[in-house]
Amino acid sequence: MVLPILTYPNPILRNPTEPVKFPLSKEIQKLTKDMIDTVRKADGIGLAAPQVGKSVKVIIIDLEKNGIPLFPLYNAKITSKGFKKLEIEEGCLSIPGIFGMVKRPKKVTVGAQNMQGKVIRFSDEGWISRVAQHEIDHINGRLIIDLIKKYTKGEEIVKGWKKQGVV
Repeated sequence: MVLPILTYPNPILRNPTEPVKFPLSKEIQKLTKDMIDTVRKADGIGLAAPQVGKSVKVIIIDLEKNGIPLFPLYNAKITSKGFKKLEIEEGCLSIPGIFGMVKRPKKVTVGAQNMQGKVIRFSDEGWISRVAQHEIDHINGRLIIDLIKKYTKGEEIVKGWKKQGVV
């Protein structure tokens, strides 16, 4: 089932998230399936549970267009970061119309659990690294508007939020 994607300034996007317990409950299994349906329908490359109103540590990485099969991660965290940084344009399904240059480590190592609860660890310096960092930020209440130094689109929207005290 496709879920509605929350948009900023919805406060749920900033809420702390709870770890997922294993074995996965039926609710978390359904949430995972629904998040997969949602990210595909939205033509996104990643989605985090807070974006669909759930304060749990579930993220989906969907880089199938890049030849990488979609996969969910539970309780994901960045365990190490490379020194080299890369600045590229980012957008977000929860902040439509806003795009800007975000500098992130090129390479990260991520620790997480898969659907079976097995602890996994992987390092990447490509698209998986970038999307994982963005989605892990979401489960930690951090958004691209916290990181953008130079807007490429939508700066006037953010300036309006700042005037209203939303940002």
